[in-house]
Amino acid sequence: MNRCSYSAKGILLGLFVAQALFTIQVYVSNADLYRKLTSIRNAGFLATPNLQIVHNLQEFGPAFFGGLFFTLTAGAGLCVLSFAAAWIWDRIFIRNKFLLIPFFLLWAGCLVGVNSQGFCPMVFSFFLAVPPVVFISTLKLMPVQRGKKVWLYRIVHFIPIPLLALLWTSQMGSHIFLDIRDNLLLSNPFGRKINNFYYEYTLYPAEVFKSLDQKILKTCSLELIREKSIVPTLEKELLNHDYLNVGEHEAADLKVAQKGNQLDLRNNGGTVLRVTLKDFLSRPGNLLKEFSLKSDRHAFFRQFTYLSLLVGFPITLYIIFHALFCIMGHFFVDSRTSSIIASILCFLLGVVLLVPIHLSKGEEIDVKGLAAALQSESWQERVAALKIIRRKRMEVGGFQAYQTMLASPYIPERYWLVRALGVSRKPETYNDLLVFLDDPCPNVASMSFYALGERGDRRAIKNIVKKIEVSDDWYSQMYAYKALRKLGWKQTGSQQKP
Repeated sequence: MNRCSYSAKGILLGLFVAQALFTIQVYVSNADLYRKLTSIRNAGFLATPNLQIVHNLQEFGPAFFGGLFFTLTAGAGLCVLSFAAAWIWDRIFIRNKFLLIPFFLLWAGCLVGVNSQGFCPMVFSFFLAVPPVVFISTLKLMPVQRGKKVWLYRIVHFIPIPLLALLWTSQMGSHIFLDIRDNLLLSNPFGRKINNFYYEYTLYPAEVFKSLDQKILKTCSLELIREKSIVPTLEKELLNHDYLNVGEHEAADLKVAQKGNQLDLRNNGGTVLRVTLKDFLSRPGNLLKEFSLKSDRHAFFRQFTYLSLLVGFPITLYIIFHALFCIMGHFFVDSRTSSIIASILCFLLGVVLLVPIHLSKGEEIDVKGLAAALQSESWQERVAALKIIRRKRMEVGGFQAYQTMLASPYIPERYWLVRALGVSRKPETYNDLLVFLDDPCPNVASMSFYALGERGDRRAIKNIVKKIEVSDDWYSQMYAYKALRKLGWKQTGSQQKP
């Protein structure tokens, strides 16, 4: 039985350690965000997320479920790498101690990379603690090789992984995550629960490693400016880039200090950039982007998390399902046969999940056939037509099927209809778009705000501000704020009025 499950056991143990560390990290981040939003609100600015979300920042649940995002991405990636290192060292290098050096160098490289832009305690702890746990536990759990093993049997369990990677890579594109969401998640009740869970909790961990340039709102302090006459000018320029002056605040994202005729732009207690006032006022956007880049301590971790989402998470799922299938098969056949059957079942499962995505692509619809496609009985075909209308910036309100689609029960169809409404210019479609602001699906509601921003109609500002104040969905608030800024709305430092 251990031959079937040792890999899953080692990786799961590493994931438990990762979950504990990431829960702490997200909890600390939530506490910092709570203080930041409180200072923003006390300074009279419109804060996102609003009060309905802010109270969650002090609770354990969002920290735990937010930490789960990191566990299943960066955690999975590091656990898979650590397991692979243990397997290679045992099965291929025959536990030669000299050949441990390359693995130690790789591990040390990760530790250096994590802290290359500044010390990150929790992320450093994750890279420091998880690899030894997985490596050592895998070696202890790994069954001893008895006799000479056939190489084909050794690797047969892993053959489906590169095969599935090749098949899925064939469907890769810029919209692969949208295709997975539309065809695997939003098309069934269980998938919708996963989708809604993702949208409810992923912005908590996202705040952990976003660069300043990626954050919706940033805080700044101008208390260290000696010449108070230049403060209003600086404040105005910073406000244009969503750096909100909250007064004296130790944890401000940007603290501007004056030294002679120069300005020190500080973050985390250190000077990141030193510029003249004239230079700053002549190109504030570029300098603030440079400030964000140089003060970004999580670039390595973000990249590692993204790669782990693409590679580490799927392999972890494969290993866990392989262990489950193998254990179940062990009740009917011997361990070797059950292991091979488990590999085949995992491969078939990966292919089955790929089929809806492959079928959704279908044949390219000709522009002349859009009207017929929009009246198709297949929602997938209607969605494909809406994507073309959106891409070619055609007027969706001019199609006969338009009114029917407004009440579609299919979430992907409503989502892509809203995207198409973003490029519509018919006056009557504006009110139809406003209805989608209250859509029960967070995907559709958030995209309706995005579409309002695209349309450029400033009449929407009042509605958007009201929605931000009463919404209980953080994702929708984020898109709503972006729409406000795209429509030319700005923070003023007093209770906001459009």
